Amino acid sequence: MPRITLKDAWVLARENFGQGMVFYVPTLKGYRTTEYQNSSRPLFVPVSVTGTRCQLNCLHCRKTLLKDMYQVSSPDELYQLGAYLRKLGCQGILLSGGSTSNGEVPLIPFLSAAGALKRDLEIKIAVHTGLVSKDLARALAEAEVDAAMIDIIGSDETIREVYHLRASVDDFERSLDYLHQYGVKTSPHVVIGLHFGKIVGEEKALEIISSYPVASLVLVVLNPLSSTPMALVKPPHPLRLRSIFLKARMMFPRTPLVLGCARPGGKHKKVTDFIALEAGFNGIAYPTDGIASYGRKRGLKVRFEECCCSLIFETVAGGR
Repeated sequence: MPRITLKDAWVLARENFGQGMVFYVPTLKGYRTTEYQNSSRPLFVPVSVTGTRCQLNCLHCRKTLLKDMYQVSSPDELYQLGAYLRKLGCQGILLSGGSTSNGEVPLIPFLSAAGALKRDLEIKIAVHTGLVSKDLARALAEAEVDAAMIDIIGSDETIREVYHLRASVDDFERSLDYLHQYGVKTSPHVVIGLHFGKIVGEEKALEIISSYPVASLVLVVLNPLSSTPMALVKPPHPLRLRSIFLKARMMFPRTPLVLGCARPGGKHKKVTDFIALEAGFNGIAYPTDGIASYGRKRGLKVRFEECCCSLIFETVAGGR
Protein backbone atom coordinates (compact mmCIF):
# COMPACT_ATOMS: atom_id res chain seq x y z
CA MET A 1 0.00 0.00 0.00
CA PRO A 2 1.45 3.43 -0.97
CA ARG A 3 2.21 5.97 1.73
CA ILE A 4 -0.97 7.59 3.00
CA THR A 5 -1.35 11.10 4.38
CA LEU A 6 -3.95 12.61 6.66
CA LYS A 7 -5.13 14.69 3.73
CA ASP A 8 -5.69 11.54 1.65
CA ALA A 9 -7.78 9.98 4.42
CA TRP A 10 -9.76 13.17 5.00
CA VAL A 11 -10.62 13.50 1.33
CA LEU A 12 -11.60 9.84 1.09
CA ALA A 13 -13.95 10.16 4.06
CA ARG A 14 -15.59 13.27 2.70
CA GLU A 15 -16.09 11.63 -0.73
CA ASN A 16 -17.75 8.55 0.77
CA PHE A 17 -19.55 9.97 3.80
CA GLY A 18 -19.97 13.69 3.33
CA GLN A 19 -19.43 16.11 6.21
CA GLY A 20 -21.05 14.17 9.04
CA MET A 21 -19.26 13.50 12.33
CA VAL A 22 -20.81 11.71 15.31
CA PHE A 23 -19.58 11.95 18.89
CA TYR A 24 -20.86 9.09 21.04
CA VAL A 25 -21.47 9.63 24.74
CA PRO A 26 -23.55 6.65 25.92
CA THR A 27 -24.65 6.62 29.53
CA LEU A 28 -22.36 3.67 30.21
CA LYS A 29 -20.53 6.38 32.13
CA GLY A 30 -20.97 10.06 32.89
CA TYR A 31 -19.57 12.58 30.41
CA ARG A 32 -19.30 16.33 30.82
CA THR A 33 -17.21 18.88 28.92
CA THR A 34 -17.67 22.50 27.88
CA GLU A 35 -19.34 21.18 24.73
CA TYR A 36 -21.76 18.50 25.96
CA GLN A 37 -23.10 16.68 29.01
CA ASN A 38 -24.81 13.34 28.68
CA SER A 39 -27.98 12.35 30.48
CA SER A 40 -28.10 11.05 34.03
CA ARG A 41 -30.81 8.61 32.94
CA PRO A 42 -29.80 5.06 31.94
CA LEU A 43 -30.34 5.51 28.20
CA PHE A 44 -27.80 2.88 27.14
CA VAL A 45 -26.49 0.45 29.74
CA PRO A 46 -24.09 -2.52 30.01
CA VAL A 47 -25.38 -5.81 31.40
CA SER A 48 -23.22 -8.77 32.41
CA VAL A 49 -24.65 -12.29 32.17
CA THR A 50 -21.83 -13.67 34.34
CA GLY A 51 -21.73 -11.10 37.13
CA THR A 52 -18.07 -10.32 37.80
CA ARG A 53 -16.93 -13.82 36.86
CA CYS A 54 -14.50 -14.48 33.99
CA GLN A 55 -12.49 -17.66 33.55
CA LEU A 56 -9.83 -16.05 31.35
CA ASN A 57 -8.84 -13.22 33.71
CA CYS A 58 -7.01 -11.38 30.89
CA LEU A 59 -3.99 -9.30 31.87
CA HIS A 60 -5.36 -6.00 30.56
CA CYS A 61 -8.72 -6.26 32.35
CA ARG A 62 -8.70 -8.74 35.28
CA LYS A 63 -12.52 -8.50 35.45
CA THR A 64 -12.35 -4.76 36.13
CA LEU A 65 -14.68 -3.88 33.25
CA LEU A 66 -17.41 -6.17 34.60
CA LYS A 67 -17.68 -4.44 37.97
CA ASP A 68 -19.67 -1.42 36.79
CA MET A 69 -22.22 -3.40 34.76
CA TYR A 70 -25.75 -4.34 35.71
CA GLN A 71 -25.76 -8.05 36.53
CA VAL A 72 -28.29 -10.77 35.71
CA SER A 73 -28.18 -14.50 36.34
CA SER A 74 -31.17 -15.71 34.32
CA PRO A 75 -33.16 -14.82 31.19
CA ASP A 76 -36.10 -13.77 33.37
CA GLU A 77 -33.87 -11.39 35.31
CA LEU A 78 -32.64 -9.90 32.05
CA TYR A 79 -36.16 -9.29 30.80
CA GLN A 80 -37.30 -7.83 34.12
CA LEU A 81 -34.24 -5.55 34.24
CA GLY A 82 -34.86 -4.42 30.67
CA ALA A 83 -38.51 -3.67 31.41
CA TYR A 84 -37.55 -1.68 34.51
CA LEU A 85 -34.88 0.29 32.66
CA ARG A 86 -37.25 0.96 29.76
CA LYS A 87 -39.58 2.77 32.16
CA LEU A 88 -36.62 5.00 33.05
CA GLY A 89 -36.07 5.83 29.38
CA CYS A 90 -33.54 3.15 28.45
CA GLN A 91 -33.10 2.81 24.70
CA GLY A 92 -30.42 0.16 24.46
CA ILE A 93 -28.50 -2.58 26.24
CA LEU A 94 -24.94 -3.77 25.73
CA LEU A 95 -25.16 -7.45 26.63
CA SER A 96 -21.79 -8.70 27.79
CA GLY A 97 -20.06 -10.75 30.44
CA GLY A 98 -16.93 -12.64 31.31
CA SER A 99 -15.60 -15.44 29.14
CA THR A 100 -15.56 -19.16 29.63
CA SER A 101 -12.24 -20.98 29.34
CA ASN A 102 -12.83 -21.43 25.60
CA GLY A 103 -13.17 -17.70 24.99
CA GLU A 104 -16.95 -17.49 24.58
CA VAL A 105 -19.32 -15.31 26.57
CA PRO A 106 -22.18 -17.65 27.65
CA LEU A 107 -24.89 -15.65 25.92
CA ILE A 108 -27.08 -18.29 24.29
CA PRO A 109 -29.47 -18.85 27.24
CA PHE A 110 -30.11 -15.09 27.42
CA LEU A 111 -30.71 -14.33 23.76
CA SER A 112 -34.38 -15.29 23.66
CA ALA A 113 -35.02 -12.74 26.44
CA ALA A 114 -32.87 -10.18 24.62
CA GLY A 115 -34.89 -10.74 21.45
CA ALA A 116 -38.12 -10.34 23.42
CA LEU A 117 -36.90 -7.01 24.84
CA LYS A 118 -36.13 -5.85 21.33
CA ARG A 119 -39.54 -6.91 19.98
CA ASP A 120 -41.75 -6.04 22.95
CA LEU A 121 -40.12 -2.87 24.24
CA GLU A 122 -38.09 -1.66 21.24
CA ILE A 123 -34.82 -1.79 23.15
CA LYS A 124 -31.74 -1.98 20.97
CA ILE A 125 -29.47 -4.92 21.73
CA ALA A 126 -25.73 -4.78 21.10
CA VAL A 127 -23.79 -7.87 22.15
CA HIS A 128 -20.15 -8.38 23.11
CA THR A 129 -19.55 -11.94 22.00
CA GLY A 130 -16.07 -13.24 22.65
CA LEU A 131 -15.31 -16.10 20.26
CA VAL A 132 -18.35 -17.22 18.27
CA SER A 133 -19.51 -20.77 17.61
CA LYS A 134 -21.95 -21.70 14.90
CA ASP A 135 -24.64 -22.17 17.56
CA LEU A 136 -24.04 -18.72 19.01
CA ALA A 137 -24.12 -17.11 15.57
CA ARG A 138 -27.44 -18.82 14.87
CA ALA A 139 -28.87 -17.68 18.20
CA LEU A 140 -27.74 -14.09 17.62
CA ALA A 141 -29.45 -14.13 14.23
CA GLU A 142 -32.66 -15.57 15.67
CA ALA A 143 -32.70 -12.87 18.36
CA GLU A 144 -32.16 -10.24 15.65
CA VAL A 145 -29.57 -8.41 17.73
CA ASP A 146 -28.70 -4.98 16.40
CA ALA A 147 -24.93 -5.52 16.47
CA ALA A 148 -22.41 -8.17 17.47
CA MET A 149 -19.20 -6.67 18.83
CA ILE A 150 -16.15 -8.93 18.68
CA ASP A 151 -12.50 -8.19 19.40
CA ILE A 152 -10.31 -9.46 16.57
CA ILE A 153 -6.73 -10.33 17.53
CA GLY A 154 -4.10 -10.86 14.86
CA SER A 155 -1.38 -12.50 16.96
CA ASP A 156 -1.34 -16.02 18.40
CA GLU A 157 1.21 -14.83 20.95
CA THR A 158 -1.13 -12.10 22.20
CA ILE A 159 -4.02 -14.55 22.44
CA ARG A 160 -1.94 -16.85 24.64
CA GLU A 161 -0.04 -14.33 26.75
CA VAL A 162 -2.67 -11.64 27.32
CA TYR A 163 -5.96 -13.55 27.02
CA HIS A 164 -4.66 -16.83 28.52
CA LEU A 165 -6.67 -18.49 25.76
CA ARG A 166 -5.89 -21.73 23.97
CA ALA A 167 -7.00 -20.45 20.61
CA SER A 168 -5.49 -18.99 17.46
CA VAL A 169 -5.97 -16.16 15.02
CA ASP A 170 -7.87 -18.67 12.86
CA ASP A 171 -10.48 -19.05 15.61
CA PHE A 172 -11.15 -15.32 15.57
CA GLU A 173 -11.47 -15.32 11.80
CA ARG A 174 -13.81 -18.32 12.01
CA SER A 175 -15.97 -16.34 14.42
CA LEU A 176 -16.33 -13.55 11.87
CA ASP A 177 -17.17 -16.11 9.23
CA TYR A 178 -19.96 -17.63 11.34
CA LEU A 179 -21.45 -14.21 12.00
CA HIS A 180 -21.32 -13.47 8.29
CA GLN A 181 -22.92 -16.82 7.38
CA TYR A 182 -25.90 -16.09 9.62
CA GLY A 183 -26.28 -12.48 8.52
CA VAL A 184 -25.52 -10.91 11.90
CA LYS A 185 -24.57 -7.25 11.68
CA THR A 186 -21.05 -7.19 13.03
CA SER A 187 -18.87 -4.45 14.50
CA PRO A 188 -15.34 -5.82 14.96
CA HIS A 189 -13.08 -4.10 17.47
CA VAL A 190 -9.28 -3.95 17.31
CA VAL A 191 -7.38 -3.10 20.51
CA ILE A 192 -4.22 -1.28 19.46
CA GLY A 193 -1.31 -2.00 21.80
CA LEU A 194 -2.98 -5.02 23.42
CA HIS A 195 0.35 -6.89 23.48
CA PHE A 196 1.84 -5.02 26.47
CA GLY A 197 1.68 -1.71 24.61
CA LYS A 198 3.42 -3.05 21.51
CA ILE A 199 2.04 -3.08 17.98
CA VAL A 200 2.04 -6.77 17.10
CA GLY A 201 -1.00 -8.19 15.29
CA GLU A 202 -3.12 -5.13 14.61
CA GLU A 203 -2.50 -4.98 10.86
CA LYS A 204 -3.20 -8.71 10.56
CA ALA A 205 -6.48 -8.16 12.40
CA LEU A 206 -7.45 -5.44 9.91
CA GLU A 207 -6.60 -7.75 7.02
CA ILE A 208 -8.86 -10.46 8.44
CA ILE A 209 -11.73 -8.04 8.95
CA SER A 210 -11.36 -6.64 5.43
CA SER A 211 -12.49 -9.98 4.01
CA TYR A 212 -15.98 -9.51 5.47
CA PRO A 213 -18.75 -6.94 4.86
CA VAL A 214 -18.80 -5.63 8.41
CA ALA A 215 -21.33 -3.01 9.47
CA SER A 216 -18.79 -0.83 11.27
CA LEU A 217 -15.21 -0.98 12.53
CA VAL A 218 -14.15 0.25 15.96
CA LEU A 219 -10.54 0.90 16.94
CA VAL A 220 -9.63 1.29 20.60
CA VAL A 221 -6.30 1.77 22.37
CA LEU A 222 -4.89 -0.10 25.35
CA ASN A 223 -5.73 1.87 28.46
CA PRO A 224 -3.56 0.52 31.30
CA LEU A 225 -5.81 -0.01 34.33
CA SER A 226 -4.39 0.46 37.81
CA SER A 227 -5.75 -2.82 39.16
CA THR A 228 -4.21 -5.00 36.44
CA PRO A 229 -0.77 -6.43 35.64
CA MET A 230 -0.60 -3.92 32.77
CA ALA A 231 -0.92 -0.91 35.08
CA LEU A 232 2.59 0.33 34.27
CA VAL A 233 2.55 -0.55 30.56
CA LYS A 234 3.11 2.42 28.29
CA PRO A 235 0.39 2.60 25.62
CA PRO A 236 1.31 3.25 21.97
CA HIS A 237 2.20 6.87 21.27
CA PRO A 238 -0.50 8.77 19.33
CA LEU A 239 1.90 9.28 16.41
CA ARG A 240 2.30 5.49 16.22
CA LEU A 241 -1.46 5.18 16.20
CA ARG A 242 -1.68 7.50 13.22
CA SER A 243 -0.29 4.97 10.76
CA ILE A 244 -2.83 2.36 11.88
CA PHE A 245 -5.67 4.88 11.73
CA LEU A 246 -4.70 5.81 8.18
CA LYS A 247 -4.43 2.19 7.05
CA ALA A 248 -7.83 1.42 8.54
CA ARG A 249 -9.43 4.34 6.74
CA MET A 250 -7.90 3.36 3.38
CA MET A 251 -8.64 -0.36 3.83
CA PHE A 252 -12.28 0.38 4.74
CA PRO A 253 -13.16 3.36 2.55
CA ARG A 254 -16.93 2.85 2.80
CA THR A 255 -17.23 1.29 6.24
CA PRO A 256 -18.12 3.58 9.17
CA LEU A 257 -14.96 3.88 11.28
CA VAL A 258 -15.01 4.82 14.96
CA LEU A 259 -12.53 5.55 17.72
CA GLY A 260 -14.14 3.65 20.59
CA CYS A 261 -14.43 4.26 24.32
CA ALA A 262 -11.27 2.57 25.57
CA ARG A 263 -8.10 4.67 25.31
CA PRO A 264 -5.75 6.55 27.61
CA GLY A 265 -6.88 9.91 28.95
CA GLY A 266 -5.22 13.27 29.33
CA LYS A 267 -2.89 14.66 26.68
CA HIS A 268 -2.69 11.25 24.99
CA LYS A 269 -6.44 11.29 24.42
CA LYS A 270 -6.46 14.85 23.14
CA VAL A 271 -3.81 14.14 20.49
CA THR A 272 -5.31 10.76 19.58
CA ASP A 273 -8.78 12.20 19.07
CA PHE A 274 -7.55 14.99 16.83
CA ILE A 275 -5.58 12.51 14.72
CA ALA A 276 -8.66 10.31 14.38
CA LEU A 277 -10.77 13.24 13.22
CA GLU A 278 -8.15 14.31 10.69
CA ALA A 279 -7.77 10.70 9.53
CA GLY A 280 -11.38 10.65 8.39
CA PHE A 281 -13.02 8.72 11.21
CA ASN A 282 -16.80 8.92 11.20
CA GLY A 283 -17.21 8.86 14.96
CA ILE A 284 -15.41 9.20 18.28
CA ALA A 285 -16.68 7.94 21.64
CA TYR A 286 -16.35 10.22 24.66
CA PRO A 287 -14.43 12.87 22.71
CA THR A 288 -11.88 15.18 24.26
CA ASP A 289 -13.06 18.67 25.10
CA GLY A 290 -12.80 21.12 22.22
CA ILE A 291 -12.85 18.66 19.36
CA ALA A 292 -16.48 19.33 18.44
CA SER A 293 -15.69 23.00 17.94
CA TYR A 294 -12.61 22.09 15.95
CA GLY A 295 -14.65 19.74 13.76
CA ARG A 296 -17.13 22.48 12.98
CA LYS A 297 -14.28 24.80 11.98
CA ARG A 298 -13.14 22.05 9.58
CA GLY A 299 -16.59 22.12 8.01
CA LEU A 300 -18.02 19.01 9.66
CA LYS A 301 -21.66 18.68 10.67
CA VAL A 302 -21.20 17.55 14.25
CA ARG A 303 -23.75 15.83 16.45
CA PHE A 304 -23.74 13.95 19.76
CA GLU A 305 -25.47 10.59 20.28
CA GLU A 306 -26.03 8.83 23.61
CA CYS A 307 -25.87 5.28 22.28
CA CYS A 308 -23.18 2.66 21.60
CA CYS A 309 -20.74 3.75 18.90
CA SER A 310 -20.86 0.32 17.21
CA LEU A 311 -24.36 1.26 15.97
CA ILE A 312 -22.98 4.06 13.81
CA PHE A 313 -24.05 2.18 10.68
CA GLU A 314 -27.68 2.96 11.53
CA THR A 315 -27.17 6.68 10.99
CA VAL A 316 -24.05 6.99 8.84
CA ALA A 317 -24.40 5.85 5.25
CA GLY A 318 -21.73 3.41 4.20
CA GLY A 319 -21.02 -0.28 4.13
CA ARG A 320 -18.86 -2.39 1.88
